[in-house]
Amino acid sequence: MNRNNWVGSVLLLTLVILIGIGLAAWKYESIHNQQAASANQPEPMESVTVAVARTIDHRHTTTSIGTVLALRSITLKNELAGTIREVRLAPGQIVEAGTLLVALDVSVEEAELRAQEAQVALAKTVFNRRQRLSKELATTQEEVDRARADLDVAQAQIARTKAIIAKKTIKAPFRARIGIADIHPGQYLDEGTLLTTLQGVGEAVHVDFMVAQQIAARLRVGEAVEVFAADDFPTVMARIVALDARVDPTTRNAMIRARIEGIRNVPAPGASVRVRIPVGPEHHVVAIPVSGLRKGPGGDQVFVIAPDKDGRNRVYTRQVESGPMFGDEIVIHAGLTAGEQIAAVGSFKLRDGILIAVAKAAENNSKENHDAGKP
Repeated sequence: MNRNNWVGSVLLLTLVILIGIGLAAWKYESIHNQQAASANQPEPMESVTVAVARTIDHRHTTTSIGTVLALRSITLKNELAGTIREVRLAPGQIVEAGTLLVALDVSVEEAELRAQEAQVALAKTVFNRRQRLSKELATTQEEVDRARADLDVAQAQIARTKAIIAKKTIKAPFRARIGIADIHPGQYLDEGTLLTTLQGVGEAVHVDFMVAQQIAARLRVGEAVEVFAADDFPTVMARIVALDARVDPTTRNAMIRARIEGIRNVPAPGASVRVRIPVGPEHHVVAIPVSGLRKGPGGDQVFVIAPDKDGRNRVYTRQVESGPMFGDEIVIHAGLTAGEQIAAVGSFKLRDGILIAVAKAAENNSKENHDAGKP
């Protein structure tokens, strides 16, 4: 290598080193400026609603599936065979007690009735004549008794024919809603043909449901249960009116009957409902707003609010064990004590240790919501 080449290489290397030193100095100055700017910026803060965990009286419950039953419900059938003369079965219609529903042809019975009425008139005339003759000693007592018997038989025949006519004239036995029917005038009905169903209409229904024998042993007539129907029906209270004396030997469950009354919009007979049954005595538990509970793969948790060393409010995650919900509140069985503050509305955007700003206190609202939906 000649001298000129060696000098050029040294100069090039020196230039590269100087450029590297300059870039390092510029990068260091940039990082230093960013750190200084970050130090002057305020710490990120999230706004949340704070709620206070409070003590409530709670009673353990269990849920069962129940069936709504009308207080009175029948399957309408004809007792006697005959041809339909008139039908007044409009499905879904509400009819009053005594309303005519189905009339079978009774022309033959009506003709027999007229003949029997004539027979009664004749028997009555003969009987009266025999009585007058008996007073004049112109006839025997045997003839008088026979005339009286003939009159009684004729009157009994009239009563029988009227009973047949009544059985062929089918009327509503109570105020009810008519079910689906598929019969028409002129149709011949055998004895015992299904006509329709009648469901009693009123402001009360029964709800039958099954519970385990251990739970049934602790229930009493008059005790209240909650009934949950479809979405368009509110939760209603029912009272236990009967407990079955027999336990099913296969399932070891007992049938319970409750009554819903005093409300207008009751579930339709046959509807499926959920029944919440109280189990055991009341005891004190901790409750918080539902919005304050976060569920995840690791279990349930809440964000507890506590001041840091500088007195600023921060949130810290804590694992809890949750229970049933009542309205807008949920029971916490473990992990939280009454009086502790938690993040409620807005807790979904929090992380452990973040600084928070309190938007408003939710304790009063939470309490009002709970009292409004408390069973």
